[in-house]
Parts: sequence; C-alpha cells; structure tokens
Amino acid sequence: MSEPRSRGSESTRELIVETALRLFRERGFDATTMRAIAAEAGVSVGNAYYYFASKDELVQAYYDRAQIAHEEACRDLLATERSFAARLTGVLREWVRVSEPYHEFAVKFFKHAAEPTNPLSPFSSQSTPAREASIAIYRQVVEGSRDRMDAELREELPELLWLMSMGIVLYWVHDTSPGCARTYRLIEVTVPLVDRLVGLSHLPGLRGITKDFIAAVHELRA
Repeated sequence: MSEPRSRGSESTRELIVETALRLFRERGFDATTMRAIAAEAGVSVGNAYYYFASKDELVQAYYDRAQIAHEEACRDLLATERSFAARLTGVLREWVRVSEPYHEFAVKFFKHAAEPTNPLSPFSSQSTPAREASIAIYRQVVEGSRDRMDAELREELPELLWLMSMGIVLYWVHDTSPGCARTYRLIEVTVPLVDRLVGLSHLPGLRGITKDFIAAVHELRA
C-alpha cells in the first residue's frame, strides 16, 4: 500500500507547486496566499501546509525543479561534446530554453530574489542545495573539456562560471525580445571571450596574472 500512497503524495505535492507558480505569475508573489493556493489546487489549507510550510518553500521547490530540468537537458551534450566553449554555450542555452515557461514568473518575482537578505536569493543559505547543484553542472563543463587551462583556475572555474550565469539570468529577467533572442545573443558573444581567457591561462607569460586573479577571488570570497 505504501507505493501507491507515495505516488499520491508526490502527485499532490506537484499539484500544489504547479498551482502556486501559476498564481504567482497571475497575481504576483505578495498577493498570493497559501489559502488561495490550497483553494485553487483543491486541497485543504492544512494539507498545503503539510507539504510546504510557507510560500518560500514553494519557490525553493521551483528552484529544485528547474535545476533538475536543466540537468536533464544538458545530459547528452555533456556526454558527447568535448570543446569547452561548446559545452559552456550549450549549458547556458539550455538553461534559457527550459526556463522559458517561467519567464513571466521570474520578472514578477525578481525583486524578492534580488534582496541580499531574502532567503529566496540564489546566494542565501536556504538556496544552497540548488546553488551547489547548479555549480556541479559547470564543474562537469570544466572537467569534461579537453581544452588546456591553468590547473588552479580549473579548480575555481565552476563557481566563477556559475557567477557568470547569474549575470545572464539577470539579463534574461529584463529581456523583452521575442523568444529572449537578446539573451541567446549575449551567450553567443560572451562565451568566446571566456573561452579565450581560459585558453590563455596556462601560458607561461600569463600564469602570474591568473594566480593574481585567483588570489583576488579567494580574498573576496572570504
């Protein structure tokens, strides 16, 4: 009996998440209450709170869902492609593609995620699981690449690429072009620059600059 019951619980949980995301898009995050989410989902308020203690937890569930979708979308690319630039381009483009259905939600929700002290910020401790999972994708980008790069930079690069992706997310939130064409163009012009800098990092004349850059990253992180 436990397996069907478990499937039913997961189905209810997903229904609540889907309903919440729809209401967040339609009404905005602030105007949407847990009671409204429960009513739209056809469950009791107590049942909604059983799965999610707050609206913040619903957004964290969205983060987790988006991360899983991104990982699945990138799987074949990362298994076959060995060029650093192609791997990075593909991963960034896939993020834009799988996030497209939530663009309207992201636009309305951005003011909350942008607050440094908000638990829904991608930099918050509450967002650590989704953040670390995202950095892990960029670690795959680096580790599966055949391109030469400074060994110390290779260790730091996954987190730096994730930070770069946050800049692209910010641009995407404000992108009103059809199909977010300008965001795709941003990826197209940015990745070759990153690829060039990474490719130069192992050259003897530039290793000193690379080490200074990494030292600065360590200092700012601390």
